[in-house]
Amino acid sequence: MTATLTPPAAGPAASVRAGAVPRRRTRLLALPEVRWAAAATALFLLALPLQLAGAPAWIWGPLYALSYATGGWEPGWEGLKALKDRTLDVDLLMVAAALGAASIGQVMDGALLIVIFATSGALEALATARTADSVRGLLDLAPATATRIAADGSEQTGPVAELAVGDTVLVRPGESVGADGRVLDGASEVDQASITGEPLPAAKEPGDEVFAGTLNGTGALRVRVERDASDSVIARIVRMVEEATETKAPTQLFIEKVEQRYSLGMVAATLAVFGVPLAFGDAFSEALLRAMTFMIVASPCAVVLATMPPLLSAIANAGRHGVLVKSAVAMERLGQIDAVALDKTGTLTEGTPRVVDVRPLRERGLDEAELLTLAAAAEHPSEHPLARAVVDAARERGLDLPAAEDFTSSPGIGVRAVVGGRTVEVGAPARLLAEAEAESKVEGEAEVEAECGADADADADAGSDADGVVAALARELEESGRTAVLVVVDGTPAGVLGIADRLRRDAAATVAALTVLTGTAPILLTGDNPRAAANLAAEAGIEDVRAGLLPQDKVGAVRELEGAGRRVMVVGDGVNDAPALAAAHIGVAMGRVGSDLALETADAVIVRDELAAVPATVALSRRARELVVQNLAIAGVFIAGLVVWDLAGTLPLPLGVAGHEGSTVLVGLNGLRLLRDAAWKRAAAEGTG
Repeated sequence: MTATLTPPAAGPAASVRAGAVPRRRTRLLALPEVRWAAAATALFLLALPLQLAGAPAWIWGPLYALSYATGGWEPGWEGLKALKDRTLDVDLLMVAAALGAASIGQVMDGALLIVIFATSGALEALATARTADSVRGLLDLAPATATRIAADGSEQTGPVAELAVGDTVLVRPGESVGADGRVLDGASEVDQASITGEPLPAAKEPGDEVFAGTLNGTGALRVRVERDASDSVIARIVRMVEEATETKAPTQLFIEKVEQRYSLGMVAATLAVFGVPLAFGDAFSEALLRAMTFMIVASPCAVVLATMPPLLSAIANAGRHGVLVKSAVAMERLGQIDAVALDKTGTLTEGTPRVVDVRPLRERGLDEAELLTLAAAAEHPSEHPLARAVVDAARERGLDLPAAEDFTSSPGIGVRAVVGGRTVEVGAPARLLAEAEAESKVEGEAEVEAECGADADADADAGSDADGVVAALARELEESGRTAVLVVVDGTPAGVLGIADRLRRDAAATVAALTVLTGTAPILLTGDNPRAAANLAAEAGIEDVRAGLLPQDKVGAVRELEGAGRRVMVVGDGVNDAPALAAAHIGVAMGRVGSDLALETADAVIVRDELAAVPATVALSRRARELVVQNLAIAGVFIAGLVVWDLAGTLPLPLGVAGHEGSTVLVGLNGLRLLRDAAWKRAAAEGTG
C-alpha cells in the first residue's frame, strides 16, 4: 500500500545528521592547564621585549618571576608528588633547571623552558577533554524518549532508559530508533551509517534488526526491544572508545623513554660535582659555581629541542598541506607503523552514492538520457539518498526535468509519480517486479475470461521474458557491487540504473604507496556487505577484505594485528570507526565526511580529504624521526664535551652558557628544516613510491 510522502516533523532526531555526534565542547579557559599556560606565556611575552630594550631589571624581573610561578607550579607540584612515590619526573627536573638558570642570571632561558612545558601540558589536557566531550556526546545520538505500545494498544511516551527487554516501541517516520531491537511490523528504510558505515539506508521488514540511534526513513515501524539501553550498540561503542583510550600504551616521545635514568643521573652528578670538591676543601662559592655550571651544560634543553623542533616542524608542514596531526607523539607514531587498516565508505570511497550505470531496455524505445530524465523527475520530490543520486546524475548531464504529479512513496519499494502523462515507478527491482507480476496476473485472468486465452498467454509470456531480462540485468549490476534501481514506465520495465559509492581517484595509488612504506598491503575493514566490499577492494588493489563488521569486530581485527607484533594505523571516518581509531597505534580520520567522534578520537585528521596525504604524512614523520636521531647525536656531543671540560678543567660560566645555548640553537635550526615546502614534496614523492 502506498502513502503520500510528507515531510517528517522537525525534532531532535531529525536535526541530527547521520553519523554525526552533537557537539559538547569544553571551553578552552575552563581547563586550568590552559589558563596557567596562557598566563605564563603572556607574562613571558611582556617581559622579553622589556629586557631586550634595556629596561631596568626591577621592571621585567617580576614579570619573569610571575611567569615562573604560573607556568611552573603545577608541573613542579606533580613532580614533588611523584618524588613521594620514589619517581623522578622530568618535569620537576625542568623546573629545577629553570630555577638553576635563573639563580646564575639566565632568567630568560629558564622562563622560556617553563613556557614550553606549560604549553605542552595545556595542549595535552585540551586533547583529552575534547575526546571526552565527543564520547559523551555520542550518547545523544539515541533519543531521550520513545513511544512504548502498552498491552492494551495505547501509546505511552517515556524515557528511553525505562524501556525493558520485551517492550514494543513505535518508531515514526523521521524519528531515531530508541533501542536495539527487532522489527515486528511495518516497512521502512533506516539510515544506520553511524553503526555499520553503510552509505545507503537499509531496508527493514519484520524480523530485521535495528539499532538505537539510527534514523528511520518514511515508514512506521513497531520494534520489540531486545537489549537494555546500557547494552545497546551505541553504549558499547562509548565503552570501547573509553577503554581503548585508557588502556592504550602510554604516549612517550623517544627521549622520555630514558627520562628516569637521565634525571637520576643528572641529579646525582650535580650533587657530586658540588659535594666532592667541597669535601676536599674547595670554597663553597667555587663548588656551587662549578655545580651550577655543570647543571646548565648538562641540562636537557638541547635534548628536548633535539626532539621537538623536527616533530613540530613536521606538524606545521603537514598542517599547511591539509593534515592536522594533533601532537608530537602522534607525529612520531606515524613513522613507526608497519600495518594499515582502511575503512571503506568515506575513506576509500567518496561517501556519496552516484549513478554509475544507466541501462535502458532498447526495445522499450528509450535512450539513456530519456530513461534518466523520467527517473530523476519521479525521484525529485524524494529525500532518499538514492533519489538524490539519480537527480544529481541528471543535473550533471544537463537534463531538463519535467514536473512530477501524484507523487507517492512506498518504504522499501520505491516511488511512483506521473511525469508528462506517463506513470513512472522507480525502486527495488525485486519488489517492483513482484508487484508488476501480481498486477499482470490479475489482468491476465480477467482477459482470459473476457477474450481469447491464447492472446492473453502470449502477452504474459512476453512480460515474463522482459522480467527475466530485467532480473538478469539487476543481478549483473549487484554482483559488480552496484545497487540496482528499476525504472518502470506505464507498467512496463524500461531500464535499470546502477548506483554505487565511487572509489576516490587516489585510492589505488594510496594503497600502493602504503604497501611500499610498510612492507605489507593494507587490509579493508568495513561494515558494508561482502560483495560490495570485495568489488571495491579489488578495484583499489586490496586483497585482505573483512566485511560486515560491527565496531567491536573492527577493534578485534586491530587487536589481532597488534597481537602479532604489528603497529597498526587505522584510517576511517565514522562513529563506527572510532573504537578502532582509539585502539590502534595511530588513528587517522578523514576530515570532510568524518563524524565528530572520529575526528576527536583520531590522532591525525586529513582536513582536505585527500587520501594521498596519508602516505605523505607517514613519510614526513619518518624524516622527522631521522632528524631527531641526528639532533640527539649533536646534543649528546655538545653536552659530553662541555661536561668533560667542566669536570676536568675550569669551564668559564659564560662559555658554558654559550656552548649550551649554541647547541640548543643548532639542533633547533636543524629541526626547522622540515618547515620547507621541499620537505613535503620529498615526503609526497616517497609516499607515492
